[in-house]
Amino acid sequence: MKMKYLLPIFLFFVSITGYSQTLDELKEVQKLKKDSISDIQKRVDALQSKIDKYPGWRYGAFGTIGISLSEFDKWYSQGTPNVSSGKIGGTVNLYANLNQEKYFWRNSALINLSWLKYDDKDDPNDDDSYREATDVFNISSLYGYKLSSKFAASALMEYRTTILSNFNDPGYLDLGIGATWTPLNDLVVVFHPLNYNLVFSDEDNIYTSSAGCKILADYNRKFGALSIKSNLSVFMSYKDSNYSNWTWTNAFGYTLWKNIGVGFEFALRDNQQEALDYALNTIGNADATFDNIDNDIQSYWIFGLNYNF
Repeated sequence: MKMKYLLPIFLFFVSITGYSQTLDELKEVQKLKKDSISDIQKRVDALQSKIDKYPGWRYGAFGTIGISLSEFDKWYSQGTPNVSSGKIGGTVNLYANLNQEKYFWRNSALINLSWLKYDDKDDPNDDDSYREATDVFNISSLYGYKLSSKFAASALMEYRTTILSNFNDPGYLDLGIGATWTPLNDLVVVFHPLNYNLVFSDEDNIYTSSAGCKILADYNRKFGALSIKSNLSVFMSYKDSNYSNWTWTNAFGYTLWKNIGVGFEFALRDNQQEALDYALNTIGNADATFDNIDNDIQSYWIFGLNYNF
C-alpha cells in the first residue's frame, strides 16, 4: 500500500482514539459534577430541615392555571360542526404555620375554581355562557400544645363548601379535640375522637349534623423544584355511616423556570348525603334513598401552568 494511503488511515484512527478518550473524560467529569450536585442537595435538605424546626411563622403558596380553548368551523365529521368551547380553571394552595417551643398553629386553604363554555353556533337556543365546572373551597386551622417532640393535644376547625354557587348549601364545619402526631416535619396526622360535624343546608331531610371521629393527614414537602401537598380528611359519624364522608386531595408543582412550571392536582371524595341530594334534586329520582342510590366516588383533576409564590 502506498504511503499516501497509509497516512490518512493513521490520522483517522488517531482522531477516533482521541475522541474516545475525550468523551470518556467528559463523562467522568459529568459524573463528578452530578455527585457534587447530589451532595449539595443533601446539605440543602439538611439545612431546610433545621430551618423548618426553627420557631416562627412559615408561609407558602402555589397554584395551577389550566386553560383550554377550541373552535370548529364546518368540521362535518362530528355531530356539531360549528362549535366553540373553552375551559378556564385554577387552583391555589396556601398555608401559614406557626411553630413554637410549646405549641404550634397550622392554617391552610384550598381554592379550586373552573368555568366551562360550549357554544353550538347552529343552535341559537343553547347556553353559550361560561358555567361553573369546578367549585371547591376548604380552610382548616389546627392548634396543638406539645406533650413531646412528636405528640400534642390539639383542637381542629375545618370548613368545606362551594363559593360560586350554593354557598354553604351544603357547608361542613368540623370542630373537635384530640391528639396530633407529627412523625416528620412535613407530615401531620390528627386523631380527634371528640368531633362534631355541623352541616348547613336547606335540605334538612338529607343533610344531618352528627358527632363522630375526625382523622386528618396532611403532607407538605418540597424536593428541589418539585412541590407536593397531600391532604386526607375523614369524618366517621357515630350516629349513622350514611353521614360519614372523606376527601383526599393531592397537588403537585414542578418549577421549570424561575417560579413558573407545570402543575397537576386531583381529588377523590365519598359523601353519601351529597349523592342522595344529587339523585333527588338534580336527576329527579323521587324514590331515591340512602339504601338504593349509587354512591359513586367523586373526583376532579386539573393540569396546567404552575406558579410558586
